[in-house]
Amino acid sequence: MRVLVVEDDVRLAEVLSSGLTAEGFDVDVVHDGFDGYWQAREGAHDVVVLDVLLPSISGYTVAKRLRAEEVWTPVLMLTAKDGEYDEADGLDVGADDYLRKPFSFVVLVARLRALARRGATPRPRLLSHGGLSLDPESGECMVNGKQLTLQPRERALLEALLRNRNRVMSKDRLLNAVWGLDSAGDTNLVEVYVSYLRRKIGAARIETIRSLGYRLVDPDA
Repeated sequence: MRVLVVEDDVRLAEVLSSGLTAEGFDVDVVHDGFDGYWQAREGAHDVVVLDVLLPSISGYTVAKRLRAEEVWTPVLMLTAKDGEYDEADGLDVGADDYLRKPFSFVVLVARLRALARRGATPRPRLLSHGGLSLDPESGECMVNGKQLTLQPRERALLEALLRNRNRVMSKDRLLNAVWGLDSAGDTNLVEVYVSYLRRKIGAARIETIRSLGYRLVDPDA
């Protein structure tokens, strides 16, 4: 598995490179945002570890440019920032996962393997299904032509359902997609936010599949 590490802290980058190499990864390292963007754009990496605060351009800008150019390599963002809105910003510009510093190396490796298994799945700018649409970049959500205001977690949950609209999503999969591995096991979060989302987009649009999870449906189909 080939990994690109974009991290301006040289010591941390060396530690990550050594540790990931010992785990069997093929690691490339750069310390600048613009260099990271070009390496991620031109290289054949399975996953990118991307710091937020970088010289030249930020990790947010790197992720946004990559997605705008339809480069779908999975991105895990690293940041010293703390707070769900910072996390939501990273997800909104196209990152697939988010890890706050300091972090567990074991958790980092587990997340990288999970992202690599997911692969470079195309994520078009506008997601839609049965009169419901979401622009993951801007956060704009429309239902039958009417604009809705969604909170960051609600948007992330809706995005996960839209990207998997033909599948039943278990609570654990939704928990991982929206909250990451830190919240593993706390499926009550999923139930609460599904309830919030149903109130805004219409209860009939999210079908409960007993003992399995949830599925996005078109109520008019």
